[in-house]
Amino acid sequence: MASVPSLASTVQQRLAEGLSAALPEAGSADPLLRRSDRADFQANGILALAKQLKGNPRELAAKVVGAIPANDVLKEIEVSGPGFLNITVTDEAIVRTLAARAADDRLGVPYAENAGTTVIDYAQPNVAKEMHVGHLRSAVIGAAMVEILEFTGETVVRRHHIGDWGTQFGMLIQYLIEHPHELDHSSGEEVSGEEAMSNLNRLYKASRALFDSDEEFKTRARARVVDLQAGDERTLALWQRFVDESKIYFYSVFDKLDMDIRDADVVGESGYNDMLVETCRILEESGVAVRSDGALCVFFDDVKGPDGNPTPLIVQKSDGGFGYAATDLSAIRDRVRNLKATTLLYVVDARQSLHFKMVFETARRAGWLNEDVKAVQLAFGTVLGKDGKPFKTREGETVRLVDLLDEAVERATSVVREKAEKVGLTESEIVENGRYVGIGAVKYADLSTSAARDYKFDLDQMVSLNGDTSVYLQYAYARIRSIFGKAGDRTPVAHPELELAPAERALALHLDQFGEQLAEVAAEYAPHKLAAYLYQLASLYTTFYDQCPVIKPAPAQEVAENRLFLCDLTARTLHQGMALLGIRTPERL
Repeated sequence: MASVPSLASTVQQRLAEGLSAALPEAGSADPLLRRSDRADFQANGILALAKQLKGNPRELAAKVVGAIPANDVLKEIEVSGPGFLNITVTDEAIVRTLAARAADDRLGVPYAENAGTTVIDYAQPNVAKEMHVGHLRSAVIGAAMVEILEFTGETVVRRHHIGDWGTQFGMLIQYLIEHPHELDHSSGEEVSGEEAMSNLNRLYKASRALFDSDEEFKTRARARVVDLQAGDERTLALWQRFVDESKIYFYSVFDKLDMDIRDADVVGESGYNDMLVETCRILEESGVAVRSDGALCVFFDDVKGPDGNPTPLIVQKSDGGFGYAATDLSAIRDRVRNLKATTLLYVVDARQSLHFKMVFETARRAGWLNEDVKAVQLAFGTVLGKDGKPFKTREGETVRLVDLLDEAVERATSVVREKAEKVGLTESEIVENGRYVGIGAVKYADLSTSAARDYKFDLDQMVSLNGDTSVYLQYAYARIRSIFGKAGDRTPVAHPELELAPAERALALHLDQFGEQLAEVAAEYAPHKLAAYLYQLASLYTTFYDQCPVIKPAPAQEVAENRLFLCDLTARTLHQGMALLGIRTPERL
């Protein structure tokens, strides 16, 4: 089905028609329409126009109003102040527009006109290392952006750029050669993520202790790095064991996060090894990179160290080794050339902003990024503890991600259990809902904060039924669904002929903004704006529910049907919006 024009776009069109009829000399001036608390909408574009035409804004405004043909959308247009237009739309237009939205599976949300291909780089754990709270934001924000962009019609390619290469593998592989059973599993059954991680942890600690205390082992480990980089078969096979063991663990964590990660999307640093030499050759031959003290460097006028000297991006070290820059630049080449990306989106910690600024600028100079292909860092802040300091355990360690998620689910399950009897939930429903509420709480707390800001991780607040939390939204959804169990033979039917109560109008106008809000969220990579929209939707629904009886005391048949129609569209919008954030909405809570 075709997308449904929003009321705002319909009003905008009517105003534009009035403008060009009254003031042909204005060309296609923008009426500058926005939502308003004085009326449904306010247009203040006539002020700028009056300046341009050297006319009196109030007179011009009156002239425009007079030139708008009679129609069934605009109920009232009032000229106010220095030439603003306060616009009220008809109840009929509101309900007709929503009925058209409700008839569409996509709720009338249009596909983006100029959709391209976005490669999104997110959730980047390191092989043989435990995931901690710092890995949470990249995974959660990235997964939400995948869903949002795909919904707007963008082709999305996911990439998990895991840390699976580097000198530490010499130490690990050499230790495994000398202690061949360290990664063996106790049983033939499927290995849990916990078991895989504890194997890796034990081996990492033991090999690190040996590396630090035994010079001969250190020498053998360093020689092993050379074998790895040279592609020695036996060494690569052992390296692969570390990668496979780590994946068992990663996937178990992503599974807890209710995130879908596919093997084909995991292309680690090692995936670009074959391109590194060529990347350096292209950069050096084109003059983008130059040799400095034996290292291959790219310099920037605006990047200087504390001593005032330029700080370069080092693509290849003087000993011939490659740093992150070589891998990141090779990844850009691959994503542009082979994956046909028009946008590269990196969901990466704000502390890496300088590195990515230099990498992107280098890629631009090399011609890999240009007018048609852009790279964007969706930079995010730090997760803080309740005390406002970086989140650590009491012992000062970084917090394990699995512990955090398990605790969130435990807390949420007890919240669900308290209300379970009233709704008649079974034990398996309590457990399942506890998982959805706990993981939803963690995701929503992250996504409802602007990514660039730090946020406090406070589980008490996250699983609270009051305030801006996912639990509040999930309960709002479940409450709406429960109404349909009590509606008897009444069904949701739109009645454009009815007059709307103030709470109905407020809810309806907000529902109509869903598509426009999503377009903004996708264009700005701002999932927090979707979270804010949904919270406001649930709040407006609560007011509507309090002020406009749906079931008891029973209103007239048509009124009941129209209100059930608003309930149904609210539930569908909440469900769709939450799904785009990666959060489940249980039918009963």
